[in-house]
Amino acid sequence: MTPALVILFCVFMGTHGFNTQLVIEPQPNFDVEKFTGEWYRIGVADESPFFAMIKNHLKVSKGLLVSDTNGNLNLTMWSIRPYGCSVSVYSYEKTDVPGEFTYFSKRHKITKDITIVETNYTDYSLVLKYKNIHKEYTQVALYGRSSIQRPELIEKFRSFALSLGFSDEAIAIPADVDPCPILEQSQPWIQTLGYIYSVLLHIWGTVSVLTQTTTGEMQH
Repeated sequence: MTPALVILFCVFMGTHGFNTQLVIEPQPNFDVEKFTGEWYRIGVADESPFFAMIKNHLKVSKGLLVSDTNGNLNLTMWSIRPYGCSVSVYSYEKTDVPGEFTYFSKRHKITKDITIVETNYTDYSLVLKYKNIHKEYTQVALYGRSSIQRPELIEKFRSFALSLGFSDEAIAIPADVDPCPILEQSQPWIQTLGYIYSVLLHIWGTVSVLTQTTTGEMQH
């Protein structure tokens, strides 16, 4: 097959120029409890057309990660919107492999895997979404325990993304920090209430989907 045909084939299959032969393993001896807490998303690599549209508007956003008794994870992310702070909640189910989780993507309507590729728990983590490399679905994110973008962490993230086949244009390092959640240091209880509210929203959304599904089945 000629190089031109290889490129066309990769584009058709949605694999871009990705390194599909690279074996991705999770952080050795992954400790879910040490991984919980506050994280800031300070870097993203994504080749999808949707990401290209929002890349220049991306901000460093804050997240709160908590685990349940079964070892699953719940992530609450805050982001600014024209009407104020928006809250999103994601539920990640553990797998048989420590450091690997799955979740259902509402945007893509598929189940995706998440791999904690590397972390030292105190400073940074490299996270890969969807190991079966695909232009629309695969994403790499760099998280830090603070919003400060240390050069050595950015370089580690960039090198990893490039090794997977992401282009320079697909790598975003936001310059601005998202102000959400807007809290006073003297009011830490607001953060707890915000998290409870976000979880209730998530439950309500799940119940609504189940109700609509049941109603549709009854109508059929």
